[in-house]
Amino acid sequence: MLLQNKVAIIHGGGGSIGSAAARVFAREGARLFLAGRSLPRLEQAAAAARAEGAEVSIALVDAADQGEVDRHVDRVAEQAGRIDIALNAVGFDHVQGRAIAETSLDEYLHPVIGYLRTNFVTAKAAARHMVAQQGGVILTISTPGARLTGRGLIGNAAQSAGLEGFSRALAGEVGPDGVRVVCVRPHAISDALATSYTRDMFGRIAAAGEVPMDEWIRGLAGATLLGRLPVLDEVAEYLAFAASDRAASITGAVANLTAGALVD
Repeated sequence: MLLQNKVAIIHGGGGSIGSAAARVFAREGARLFLAGRSLPRLEQAAAAARAEGAEVSIALVDAADQGEVDRHVDRVAEQAGRIDIALNAVGFDHVQGRAIAETSLDEYLHPVIGYLRTNFVTAKAAARHMVAQQGGVILTISTPGARLTGRGLIGNAAQSAGLEGFSRALAGEVGPDGVRVVCVRPHAISDALATSYTRDMFGRIAAAGEVPMDEWIRGLAGATLLGRLPVLDEVAEYLAFAASDRAASITGAVANLTAGALVD
């Protein structure tokens, strides 16, 4: 198994990507600590991971609060003896689809501050332990907005590009201590769009662009080289590989899981 005896913390563990990653990490032998702000969603994700045979703990943690995150990460390290993997899969509802003239400063800054804050907070907490133990993997999640252009992407583009830059810089800082940082960039994920929360969020994005949601999704899929969007299992499987010793030479990288929406 790829992650046998690895200790993994997943922030946003009850979300679409976080719960999918938890299930795959569990199948691959990891011991899981899921953190998030929704107890029902964490419990559901934990149940699915336990069905794969994993030992799973859950905790209500606000990933934007450095004190809460530090205390939780310290408890995990004390309980498990080490931290091998830290995945930030936290998501934020934010405005897309509007021109800059129709977007307020607060709407623009909401995803920028939200994503960059939580990734800084969770990576800082994990890095303290990983540097001390001389090993570990920090995983971040970006979007194609980091390299796309067009109307309505300005806040998403800024946060995604910022997060990818943060991930590269962090990889350079902690690399000499044996810690890897890998950023994964999927597109809109087709089966995640089926969840009520995600569908509601993307429905508002489509509405802002005055396009019916189903048509908007078909347009996204049609703009990829594969003619489809990625699915959760594909993203989760790659995250498991990136966290494993088989990817021991991969760091400072942004993995393109956009199904060909972007070409490197």
